[in-house]
Amino acid sequence: MIQVNRRNSFSRIITLCAAFLLTFSSSLFAQIDASTGDADAGEALFKSNCAACHKLYKRSTGPELFGVVQKYDEDYEWLGKWIRNSTALIATGDARANAIFEEFNKTPMNTFEGLSDADISNILAHTNTEQPKIVNPCEANPGAPGCTENNNGGGGVSNNIILAILGLVLLLLVAVLYIVNNTLKKFAKAQGIAVAEDEEERKPLWKAFVENQFLVLVSVIFLLLGSAYFAYGWMSQVGTDQGYAPVQPIHFSHRIHAGDNEIDCKYCHSSARVSKTSGIPSLNICMNCHKSIGEVAGAEAKDNSSVNADYDKAFYDKEIQKLYAATGWDEATQSYTGETNAVEWVRVHNLPDFAYFNHSQHVSVAGVECQKCHGPVEEMEVVEQFSPLTMGWCINCHRETNVNLEGNEYYTKIHEQLSKEYGVEKLTAAQMGGLECGKCHY
Repeated sequence: MIQVNRRNSFSRIITLCAAFLLTFSSSLFAQIDASTGDADAGEALFKSNCAACHKLYKRSTGPELFGVVQKYDEDYEWLGKWIRNSTALIATGDARANAIFEEFNKTPMNTFEGLSDADISNILAHTNTEQPKIVNPCEANPGAPGCTENNNGGGGVSNNIILAILGLVLLLLVAVLYIVNNTLKKFAKAQGIAVAEDEEERKPLWKAFVENQFLVLVSVIFLLLGSAYFAYGWMSQVGTDQGYAPVQPIHFSHRIHAGDNEIDCKYCHSSARVSKTSGIPSLNICMNCHKSIGEVAGAEAKDNSSVNADYDKAFYDKEIQKLYAATGWDEATQSYTGETNAVEWVRVHNLPDFAYFNHSQHVSVAGVECQKCHGPVEEMEVVEQFSPLTMGWCINCHRETNVNLEGNEYYTKIHEQLSKEYGVEKLTAAQMGGLECGKCHY
């Protein structure tokens, strides 16, 4: 029994040693080679290590990387040294390394000593990926929802044509009824049957209506009440711009920024936390990202969900170029020219001057989410005024919203007193004085 155990232990040791030697030898003799790399694995490594400074198909902070293997004659040994520690390679006086360093404004490249030969092979395999062709979905499927005459080359039928056809059908029905009526009258006269229109004693309808005083009185009252109702409704809309969605000088998609990319509203509208107004983000905020993002997602990513039938990639890329023109950013040299142009944004939400509203009171103190007033902006391609922003709408919100006392000692004492007075556990903003005229009008 003891001999068997010794023999088993010896076998295990031999197996472990063999596995170690196999692993060591494979890593020792592994070589960088894009042809053996995994492009899919390389895409993930590219996004996590390289995408901040490099693009595949256009110049950014660093050079475009598509075809970099062929550009340097498949010199994998040199590419491995450059990727792992470009600074050390430059210090050796390497001509190619110093030429790249000078061309890109002597911008140092991060070191990636932790990347294995297999990792670098995968990244280089990804750089050989051909640029995918962006296809308009309406070209492949003209009958798909949202594919109209404007975006698929005329494959759909416009609403105006449908309405014209329906109107023509209605006219034909009226004409047929008129012809049938006249034909029946002729048959009746031929048979000696009296027709109502030929009777002299028959009174016109308007005359019968005028002679009935009760019917006239009821009709007049109904018309007056109906007119007053519609007049009041129309006058109530004066100054209410719910649904207003102006066209901006540079198209900005909240759906892509706040929705797809999940950028916090207060990253761009930072003054909403501390100021009365939410503020218009400066173009420098845009350039924090768009110095490196010169085109909409889709050219390098497999998931091309940001573009659709109404707004294709060419449209978004053109709008980014407008941003570059406004800020004076030269994409080729990756530098500012100093030639800037003001962007005249069109205001969407505009309260009257006699109404006071403070964003910081609602955002920072009350903890109200932006969507409470502005609606699902993360789903809006073109932002619009979601709420009516009327006085009645504000008052209803104050009546329904409880005051949040967490971390707010200022209201603790008055909350306890008013809770006893109203006989409730939680106070609404209205019960805390949110209906006083002076709170919003002073």
